Amino acid sequence: MPKRLFIKTYGCQMNVYDSARMADLLAPIGYQPADAPDDADMVILNTCHIREKAAEKVYSELGRIRLLKEAKAKNGSAMTVAVAGCVAQAEGEEIVRRAPVVDIVVGPQAYHRLPELIAKLSREKGAQLETSFPVEDKFDALPKETGPQGLTAFLTVQEGCDKFCTFCVVPYTRGAEYSRPLAKIVDEAKRLCDAGAREITLLGQNVNAWHGADENGNAIGLAGLIDALSRIENLWRIRYTTSHPRDMDEALIRAHGENGKLAPFLHLPVQSGSDRILDAMNRGHTADEYRRLVDRLRAARPDLALSSDFITGFPGETDADFEATMSLVREIGFAQAFSFKYSKRPGTPAAAAPRQIAEAVKTARLAALQDLLTAQQTAFNESLVGKTLDVLFDRPGRNAGEIAGLSPYLVPVRVKADERLLGRMTGVSITHALPHSLSGVISEATSHDITQSAA
Repeated sequence: MPKRLFIKTYGCQMNVYDSARMADLLAPIGYQPADAPDDADMVILNTCHIREKAAEKVYSELGRIRLLKEAKAKNGSAMTVAVAGCVAQAEGEEIVRRAPVVDIVVGPQAYHRLPELIAKLSREKGAQLETSFPVEDKFDALPKETGPQGLTAFLTVQEGCDKFCTFCVVPYTRGAEYSRPLAKIVDEAKRLCDAGAREITLLGQNVNAWHGADENGNAIGLAGLIDALSRIENLWRIRYTTSHPRDMDEALIRAHGENGKLAPFLHLPVQSGSDRILDAMNRGHTADEYRRLVDRLRAARPDLALSSDFITGFPGETDADFEATMSLVREIGFAQAFSFKYSKRPGTPAAAAPRQIAEAVKTARLAALQDLLTAQQTAFNESLVGKTLDVLFDRPGRNAGEIAGLSPYLVPVRVKADERLLGRMTGVSITHALPHSLSGVISEATSHDITQSAA
C-alpha cells in the first residue's frame, strides 16, 4: 500500500527545493504526498537555523507531532518522524536526546541518504543520525526525475559558504562552497522546463560564487551559467538568489544589461551601512564599495530593482552606525527588503561579542528602518503605474474573474481576464499600485504562450 509523506518546510527557498527533492527521493519507495501530518506515515521537518529561536520552534512542533504519533500507535499504525535541514545539522544528537519522538536526524548535505536511513530504521531500534557533509555525493545520488514545480521553479546550483560572517551559521550547517557542474544544472533545468516551468530561480547560499567550466573547458562564473541556461527555448525568465557583493563580477554585471531573460531584479544583501559594523560582521566590503557596485549595476541595467537584507542592533552598533544604515537606504532606494533584529546564533563569533544591544533599542531601530523600507517599496510600486510589464500568469486571483502572476520585479499582479491566459507571460499595463501588489489590464501584445512553446 502507498505510504503518506508530509514535509513541513521552514525558512529559505533552498529548503523549498530540498523538500521537493526529498519527496522525489521517497516516491520510488512508496511515499505519496499528504496534505497534513495527521494522516501521514512519515513526517519530515525541514528546518532553518537563520531565524530567532529556530531550534525551539522545531522542538515545539515536535511536541505536537509526538501526540499524533502516539495516537497512531494506539490505533495500531506507525509514524516515522525525521528532522532535516540546518537545525538538524546544528543540533544533531541534542535533538535525539530532547525529542525521543524523532527517528531520523539528517543534515542538509546528507538527505539523499533518507531511503537508506529509513531501511536501517526498519531493521534496527534507535534513532538514525546523519550530519556529515558529502555534498558531491548528495547531488549525484538525487534522482534525475523531479516532480513538477509549476510555472516557477527553484534550482540549486551552489551550496555552502566560505565567507564566515560573524553572525551566520551557514558555514557550519551547510559546509564549504560547492558549485554543481554546468552540464548537470542545464540538464535539470531542461527537465523542469519539460515539466512546465517557464521561470527558474537559481539558488545558492552565495549563488554568484558559482564557478565551473563551459563545454570547451573554459572557466566561467554565474554569468556563463545564465548564458547557457538562456539558450533553453522554453525557459522565459531567470532569477538568482542569494548573492554576495564580493562575488558580483563584471561579467555578471554585464549580463544584467545584455541577457534579456535575466530578470531586472537583484537581491544583494548589505546588512549595514556602517563600515565599522560591516568590518565586525566580516562582510569583506565597505558601504562605499556597495554603493559603487550598485552604480555599476544600474549603469548596466537602468530599470534594475534592488532588494537587500539588513540587521539592526548588531553587537556594538551605535546610534551613528544605525544612522549610517538609514543614510545608505535613503541614498540607494530598495524595491523590497528583509530586515531583522540581531539575534545570537550559538557558536558564531558575534554571539560572544561584547556590547550586546538591549532588546528595546534593537526593536526601535528595526521599526524605524522598516518604516523607511516600506515607504520605498510603496514608492517603487507606484512608479510602475503607467508602465507595461511582462507578467507570468500562474494562478487564479482572489476575486472572481481575476488571474494573478509575477512581474519581473517579483511583485504580484492581478488583472480581470479569462483563466485561459494562465500559463502565458503577457504584457500588462499597470493601472494601480498597492504596497504589496499591482493591478492592470492586458495589453495588446502577448510575450509568450506555454501552449505555443510546447508545440
